[in-house]
Amino acid sequence: MERTLRVLVLCTHNSARSQMAEALLRHESGGRIDVLSAGMEPTGVHALAVEAMREARIDISAQQPTLLDAVVNEHFDYVITVCDRAAEACPVFPEETKRMHWSFEDPAAVEGSEEERLAAFRRVRVGLLRRIRLFLQLPAVESAVSRAS
Repeated sequence: MERTLRVLVLCTHNSARSQMAEALLRHESGGRIDVLSAGMEPTGVHALAVEAMREARIDISAQQPTLLDAVVNEHFDYVITVCDRAAEACPVFPEETKRMHWSFEDPAAVEGSEEERLAAFRRVRVGLLRRIRLFLQLPAVESAVSRAS
């Protein structure tokens, strides 16, 4: 029996970028990838992340932040960091775990009106979606996802 591909998405606070990436990867893979997100200093899921994802018809309102320490000893095929700070502080995973870094601005740090702030979350959502679609086209990922069908 084939094992399901496992992906961990890391960010510092696990409140926006990693939560959005987790949901987008699950959605785009049709649920055929076991994806989790975690943070080194997790906080609550950001309301504007929830709103930006709702606009894409993906509900992340029930997702909970996870402390990296709670999952660091689990097996993952890929660990994807989505913020520079997480990439720098990412713990060592076994050699067979592939690491990727996708640098995205922190939409929670954007200042301005509610609309300007929401626009930052939308930009991150669109950027993540592009990266995820490319990720799903990687031969090893595509093969694992098709086997899970």
